[in-house]
Amino acid sequence: MEKHDIMRTTGEFSACNPGRFNRRNFFRLSASALAGLAATSPLISQEKVADHKPVAQALPPPIETNVEEIKKIPRGPNSMPGKYPGKVIRVGTGNASAEGKLSPEKVREAVERGMAELTGEKDMKKAWQQFVSTSDVVGIKVNPIGGSLLSTKPEVVDVIIDGLLQAGVPKSNVIIWDRRHFQLLEAGFRPERFPGIQILGTELKGPNNEFFDEKGDLWSKDNIDREALPYFADVEQKYDKETMPYMVNEGKNSYFTKIVTQKCTKIINVPILKNAGPTVTLCLKNLSYGSLSNTGRLHKLWLTSVTEPCAFPHLRDKVVLNIGDGLRACYDGGPGANPKFIWDANVMFFGTDPVAVDAVGHDFIVKERMKRGVQQLDDKKRRAFLDLGAELGLGIADLDKIQCREIELG
Repeated sequence: MEKHDIMRTTGEFSACNPGRFNRRNFFRLSASALAGLAATSPLISQEKVADHKPVAQALPPPIETNVEEIKKIPRGPNSMPGKYPGKVIRVGTGNASAEGKLSPEKVREAVERGMAELTGEKDMKKAWQQFVSTSDVVGIKVNPIGGSLLSTKPEVVDVIIDGLLQAGVPKSNVIIWDRRHFQLLEAGFRPERFPGIQILGTELKGPNNEFFDEKGDLWSKDNIDREALPYFADVEQKYDKETMPYMVNEGKNSYFTKIVTQKCTKIINVPILKNAGPTVTLCLKNLSYGSLSNTGRLHKLWLTSVTEPCAFPHLRDKVVLNIGDGLRACYDGGPGANPKFIWDANVMFFGTDPVAVDAVGHDFIVKERMKRGVQQLDDKKRRAFLDLGAELGLGIADLDKIQCREIELG
């Protein structure tokens, strides 16, 4: 069996060792994204007006990346911001999610209404055919890091798969994927739940139920594409044997998964609506950090590394649709899954423009945080990753230039 084929192997996640840094502290850091956001100014859950005063000391010099290199690569017909730049459909889903329980019928109504409003097509077959063809291999990028508590809902993915099948995409050409296979299983994306659909992860255990083979090599090491242009950033971080399975490599390169470079011809992005301090993680973060290896170091340049990888052709030219799942969302404690801050937001976002969807999602989360007294101001510095997305031609960040249509279902 080729190691890059091990993406299909089922793996289980063992509990973290509470007495060591490594995985436990790494996941806590990654979940909060505190390190990267702290590069611009202190980030705490309860922000005060005083926190937004100008900082006296000079900011550190920016960390060099290779983003200039990808600007020279020609764009394709499907490149971001896609078919509908600056257009976002925000659907209020009524009580589709109530106390954590979903109504599949209402979820279906919300997805189909959002697709109809975005595309102008009431016929779902025609709506989905705007984005995929019968020859495409379509990857559905979910976010499973919150387990059953706060992850992309399988019920949402059900409707997406039905739409793809109506459009003529063979079932065998549909992939549900994320970087960590065990998290997909924990979030309900299991083969028995989605028969005939490929469920792939980059980081996983092998047939021996271990991350390392008998030679001491990672089973997942061949799942990253070392031949495709990587994301370079002039910063490094060392990982130990416990953390390495979740990073795959060290050094100054983050490699893209072969799922995006070799397997998928089109990608549908289905992120979860969460906060990351006083901003949002939605489309861009789900794509960038979900597609790359060696991401622990990238939190040191969070506002940059969230966006720049999406400008690489592996993502820029393949992501044709974003469907933001805000049926359940978190307004604080994110992007982890702290039950204290999770609520039935009952909202979904639809758009081909990931920057515009993130801008609308940022506005939604910030207003919720302000309503609940978690923060007092919308710090414009926290939107820097959106402005960078606009500079890179990935979409529109200015809310005044975004056409956001709001729909409320009964």
